[in-house]
Amino acid sequence: MIRFPSPSLRRAHSGVPAPLMLLIGMFTLHTGSALAVTAFAQAAPATVTWLRLSWAAVLLLALGGRSLWRSVRAATRRELGSVVILGTASAGMMLFYSEATARIELGTATSIEFLGTLVVAVAAMRRRRELVWIIAAVAGVLCLTRPWQGELDLAGIAFALAGAVCVVGYIVLTQKVGAGFSAVHGLALTMTVGALISAPLGAPAVLAAPDLDLILFTLLIALLFPMVPFLLEMVALQRMSRTAYSTFSSLEPAVALVMGLVVIGQAPAAVQVVGMALVVVAGVGAARGDHSARPAVPRRPTRSDEGAGPSTPGIEGLAADQAA
Repeated sequence: MIRFPSPSLRRAHSGVPAPLMLLIGMFTLHTGSALAVTAFAQAAPATVTWLRLSWAAVLLLALGGRSLWRSVRAATRRELGSVVILGTASAGMMLFYSEATARIELGTATSIEFLGTLVVAVAAMRRRRELVWIIAAVAGVLCLTRPWQGELDLAGIAFALAGAVCVVGYIVLTQKVGAGFSAVHGLALTMTVGALISAPLGAPAVLAAPDLDLILFTLLIALLFPMVPFLLEMVALQRMSRTAYSTFSSLEPAVALVMGLVVIGQAPAAVQVVGMALVVVAGVGAARGDHSARPAVPRRPTRSDEGAGPSTPGIEGLAADQAA
């Protein structure tokens, strides 16, 4: 279990319902994503993404403390290699998503990227009837992108699809990294690798013309994603079944659409709302196809002193369990 440093935090942890924590985390995450879109007027998406990854790495390394380095020294080469690959996939996922949201609506980009999670989950269940959820999601994406209007941004969609491919690698590798590291340690190392991988794309612009306002603004965004939603999610995962977590997490594309409307004024057309509903239904349907009553994060031993490693939750957990 996660250890809280004070009795007040422990009481807050026990008093807030887990689904509410999860929803707060999702809204926080996509508030950060929407704010990142506003930063693209000051710097390229790659620059903003590198700053976010760098801030997240610094914050999580500080949070990991000395126990993080003990975990690194105790890790095998294979486990460290998995961290490097996961960090690369995470950097790709965030970079492609940023490039996509710079070109297409936040909700649309999130829905397309969600296809990666859905495809792996349906493939893991190995039941042909589950393909109906892929068909529903693809139909939803078509409603969101509206190719029949002739205003299709092919570059934005291509970046979102590339992000979906990275999501597949992220799902599989998160389980492998979670087998050797605690949740905080695994994410700290992953974000550090991601920051290093994305540095050639994002760092030159910052070093050539440092913008203090942008640097501080990306610190705020990094707190909104991944810090706050990740910590809320860690608590929620320990108190929800995998199926319940999957069902709630399937609302994420809809949350992205709402925050795109509220924060940056991306008003969807009626057909796009229908498309978003199809994507959410597809996610919920795939989640309910997993009838396991196991918790989203089972307690299992790891070498790190944080306790249990982060079993990939929800739809992602089903896929990773099959792939591991």
